[in-house]
Amino acid sequence: MAETITGEPATQPAQMDDVDDVRVVRDLVSVAIAAGLVAAAIVVPLVVDPSLMARIFVRTPPLLASWLPHTGPGTIPAIVLAVAAVVVMPAAAQRLSFGALTVVTWMWALGWTMSLALVDGWRRGVAGRLVRPDEYLAEVPGVHGVGEMLRTFSSRILDGQPDSWTTHVSGHPPGALLTFVTLDRIGLGGGAWAAIWCVVVGTSAAAAVLITVRRIGREDWARRCAPYLVLFPGWVWVGVSADGYFMGVAAWGVCLIAVSATAFGGRAVAAAAGAGLLLGFAIFLNYGLVLIGAVVLAVLIATRTVRPVPWACAAALVVVGAFWAAGFWWFDGYTLVVDRYYQGIASERPFAYWGWANLAATLCALGPAVAAGLGRLGRRGVWQCAVREWRLWRYTPVLLVVGGLVAILAADLSALSKAETERIWLPFSLWVLVSTGLLPRRYQRFWLIAQAAVALVINHLLLTYW
Repeated sequence: MAETITGEPATQPAQMDDVDDVRVVRDLVSVAIAAGLVAAAIVVPLVVDPSLMARIFVRTPPLLASWLPHTGPGTIPAIVLAVAAVVVMPAAAQRLSFGALTVVTWMWALGWTMSLALVDGWRRGVAGRLVRPDEYLAEVPGVHGVGEMLRTFSSRILDGQPDSWTTHVSGHPPGALLTFVTLDRIGLGGGAWAAIWCVVVGTSAAAAVLITVRRIGREDWARRCAPYLVLFPGWVWVGVSADGYFMGVAAWGVCLIAVSATAFGGRAVAAAAGAGLLLGFAIFLNYGLVLIGAVVLAVLIATRTVRPVPWACAAALVVVGAFWAAGFWWFDGYTLVVDRYYQGIASERPFAYWGWANLAATLCALGPAVAAGLGRLGRRGVWQCAVREWRLWRYTPVLLVVGGLVAILAADLSALSKAETERIWLPFSLWVLVSTGLLPRRYQRFWLIAQAAVALVINHLLLTYW
C-alpha cells in the first residue's frame, strides 16, 4: 500500500491525522524555536548590544522597516480575505478540480497581496514603491536606447561615477531595468503599472508551485499546500517589490522543468525550452537566482530524469548569448556588482549578526506553519518514509523543500545578502513553504490563522520598505 510522507497509508487520511495529533506538541516546539531566533534577532541589537544598531542599518531588526502602527484602505479587505481563506480554503482545496484550485489559489493570493499593500495606501503602498530615487523606475527616463543601455551597463555599476546606476539597478543584471523600460515603451509606464506587473507575476508563483508539486509528487500534497500558499506571509513583500516579479519568473521556470520531466514528445521539448528561456532570463533579473538551480536539481532527482536538461540548457544559452551579443556579459556584471556591494553599507553590516539574523528575517516571511513543517521534516521518521516513497513512486515533494533550503544556505554563506532577506530570498522561500504539506489537515485552520496573523501584524505595526 502506498504511504504518505508522514508514514501513514495514503488511503487512510483520517487515521493519518489521528496519529499526527500526538505530534502537535512537537510542532509547537519547532515554532517556539523559530520564534526564539526571531526574538534573538530583535533583542540582541536593541538590548544586548545597542552599538549594533548603528551598524546593521535597519530600524526594526531583523526587518527593514519602520515602527508605525497604522491602518489603511486595505485593512478591512485584507482581514476579510484572510478570514474567508481560513474558513473556505481547507475544504475548497479538497473539493475543487485541480485546475480550478490552481486559479482560485492564484487569484486569492493576488487579492490578499493587493489588500496588504493597500494597508499603506495607494500611493505609499503601491504606486510609489518603485519610483523612489534608489529604484528601477528612476532610471527609465534616461534610457534612450536599449542597445546603448546594455552596452554601457557594466561601466555604470560601480559607485562614485557621475552616471552610476541607482542602488537597485546597479545591484542587479539589466533584465529588471529592461522589463520596466519595455513596459514604459508599450504605454504601461509609471509606478502603478510597474507595481501591478510585479504583484500579478509574483503571485502567479502560487500556481506554479501547485503544478510543480502535483507533477513530481502527489496531488493530495499540492492540495494540502494550497491554503498556505494563499496566506503566505511573504506576500507582504511581493506587494510591492521587484523581487516578487523575480520569484514568479523563477517559479514558472522550475514548473516547466517539472512538466517537461513528466511529459513526452513535443510537449516535453517545448516545456524544457520554455523553462530554459525563463530560467536563463531569471539570472539576468537577479544574480542570486543562479541558486534556483538547487530547486531545479531537486525536480530532476525527484523525477529521476535528465531529459529536460539539453533542451533547457540550449534555450538558456540563447538568452545568455542574446545579452552577450547586445553588449552585456553576465560574469563581468557579477564581478563588478560584488565590488559595488562593498562600496555601500554592506561593508559595515556585520556578518556575525546577519549570518543568523538573515534566517530570522526569512522566518518572518515564511510564518509559523512553515516552522512546524520544517520541524517535521527534520524528524528521522519523515526521512525514512520519504526514502520508501521515493523508491516506490520515484518522487517526493520533500526534495523541493530541501532545494529551497540549500539555496537559502548558499545565499547566506555567500555574505552577499546581509539584511532584507525577507524580500531577497522570496524565490527560495516559496519552495520551503511546500513543507506545510507535512502538516495534518485537522489543524490546518489553526496554522492558517497563525500565518495570516503574522502577515497582518507585520503590515499594520511596521511600515515595510517594500
